[in-house]
Amino acid sequence: MKGYIFDLDGTLLDSMSLWDNIGQGFLKSLGITVPPDYTEKIFDMSFIESAVYTIERFCLPHSPESLIREWQDIAAFTYKNTIKMKPHAKEYLLGLRKRGVKLGVATCLSAQLYKPALAGNGVYDLFEAFCGAEEVSCSKSRPDVFLLCAEKLGLKPWECVVFEDVLAAVKSAKSVGMTVYGVYDKSSDSDWAQIKQLADGVILSFKDAPL
Repeated sequence: MKGYIFDLDGTLLDSMSLWDNIGQGFLKSLGITVPPDYTEKIFDMSFIESAVYTIERFCLPHSPESLIREWQDIAAFTYKNTIKMKPHAKEYLLGLRKRGVKLGVATCLSAQLYKPALAGNGVYDLFEAFCGAEEVSCSKSRPDVFLLCAEKLGLKPWECVVFEDVLAAVKSAKSVGMTVYGVYDKSSDSDWAQIKQLADGVILSFKDAPL
């Protein structure tokens, strides 16, 4: 394969628990009891979709843009200073680059968050293309962000391998002919059996990822 496209949260970055804490902490700060299904509902949504859903569900006096700004302010410090990569992920990326493979990022994160996180872990310059779900105005349940990333890399979808931890994203990337590897994250436990069935392969650690 000529190109490898990576999700960030829960795939390259060990960061999924951060979003549980931000979303729930924000609602609790407003005196709102967080329903048990809230985190599951927004799990595979884009930032804007999560904001709209949260505002509508809890009747918040925010615009989606103002809520996103509040969430990003909370998250920015943590992504810059605390978030680390999954074990062996950096070594895997370096190995791919040595082989001359093109690397891309397809994420629901904004550049405000992913740039300092990748730079702080010393891998930002390894990537040739960065694509956020906000660029295509939809979540990863549709393949638009993966197609955009392949286009930015100058490749056809079937020339790309995708690494994802979310079931909806695995489905959408496969629907356009990409080779997809499921990456285990505890946040995806409930979907892991389906991910194993649908993906072309799965890994528990990047130590086991194919070169």
